[in-house]
Amino acid sequence: MNTTKKTLFAQAMEQHKGIIYKIVNSYCQNKDDRQDLAQEILTTMWLAYDNYNNAYKFSTWMYRISLNVAISYYRKDSRREDKANEECIVKIADLSQEDESNEVVKQLYEFIGQLDKLNKAIMLLYLESESYESIANSLGISKTNVATRISRIKHTLKLQFETRDY
Repeated sequence: MNTTKKTLFAQAMEQHKGIIYKIVNSYCQNKDDRQDLAQEILTTMWLAYDNYNNAYKFSTWMYRISLNVAISYYRKDSRREDKANEECIVKIADLSQEDESNEVVKQLYEFIGQLDKLNKAIMLLYLESESYESIANSLGISKTNVATRISRIKHTLKLQFETRDY
């Protein structure tokens, strides 16, 4: 095993570990499932690391792999998907700098947790300030599709917040 490759990979994972936290916490409610999914994501990234193209942002590459693995993970076991959708309040592990008691933020992530897999992935990337083009490339859909879905999701979220009187 190439020590330099291993070191570079470890540094990249440490720098961007928030991406993995966000994905696993968005797709898994159960702690064991989160750990399994994180391990599967890291294994897939390690195996694909030699194919990373420096012409693209590393975070975009990471999101693409993480989201694809997360979606595939739930296709394998429909029971797991049903469990995750039951009262899936999305808790982003990397929100330590923000006030986790902020009810509006908690509510936003609860609403996002109720979205289907693709829309959830779109919103996670959107909240990371990724461009529509970057989101489209990461998810393999058109930029127009991204814009349309974000607009519809924002409208739905706005209605949900209005009904909760925030």
